[in-house]
Parts: sequence; C-alpha cells; structure tokens
Amino acid sequence: MNIMFAYDNSTNAKQALDKTLQMFACMLPRVTLIGVVDPTVGSSGVNEQEYEEYRFDFSEAVREAAQTLNELGVSTDVVIAEGDPRKMILQAVNSRKPDLLVIARHSEKADSNLLGKTLDALVEEFNFMTFGNVSSFLARRATCPVLIQSCS
Repeated sequence: MNIMFAYDNSTNAKQALDKTLQMFACMLPRVTLIGVVDPTVGSSGVNEQEYEEYRFDFSEAVREAAQTLNELGVSTDVVIAEGDPRKMILQAVNSRKPDLLVIARHSEKADSNLLGKTLDALVEEFNFMTFGNVSSFLARRATCPVLIQSCS
C-alpha cells in the first residue's frame, strides 16, 4: 500500500501520522511525506533571508520525520514542494498515484481565557461540520481516497 501523507510538522500532523501508521502497520505501507512551503506565508514583512531559513528549517523537519519512519522500518520518501499547498499536493497525487492520501485536520487553538475558550468551542463545533481549506479542496479533487485524520 502506498500512502501519501501531507506533512507540515505541526502537532496535528505528527499525531495524525502516528495514528495512520498504527492503522495501516499490518499492511507494511510505503509512505510519501509531502511538505509544501507556502510562499505567501512569508511574503509580507519578511526578508528573503528569513524566508530561506524558514524554507530550509521546514524541509529539514520533513526529512527528519522521514528518517524517523525509516528507522522504524517504514519505507519513506520525501517530496518538498513550493506553492499553494492545495495545488501542490493535488499535483503530487496526480503524478505519484498513491492508494491513499492522508491529511491532518487543521485546528487552531484560541487563548485560554473565557472568551478564548468560548471561541475555541465555536471553532471546534464548526470544524465538526466542515473541513479546512486544504482538506476540503483535496477531498473533492483527489483521484484517490482521502483520509482526514482528527487529532486530539
């Protein structure tokens, strides 16, 4: 089984990767980690050197995750792309043709004050009804099954 995993080095992605490996371990999957550097993240108020450092650090984090998987006996490849994450992941799916695409559900935690907790509860309720921008786009367009992993 070939699994493509959209990996952004977030806590949710790490948890979702662990869950995915537990789910499919008996199938001895081959995993492709795709990490996408979004140039719009650093385009406002960030100089070129800081953006290059961010891109390098992000790429290294994805490679380190792959190295960890390889050390656990999971055959792992890495794809680093730059651009709109939705389009870059879809392009990778179309070219690599995995059996399954896995995405961690996006979650943003608000501050821990009363207002923050109230907003967090509303956001979580909304998240139950919808997917994030990237997940929604890929669920509609990917040519393979898409698993959106919840993280808690």
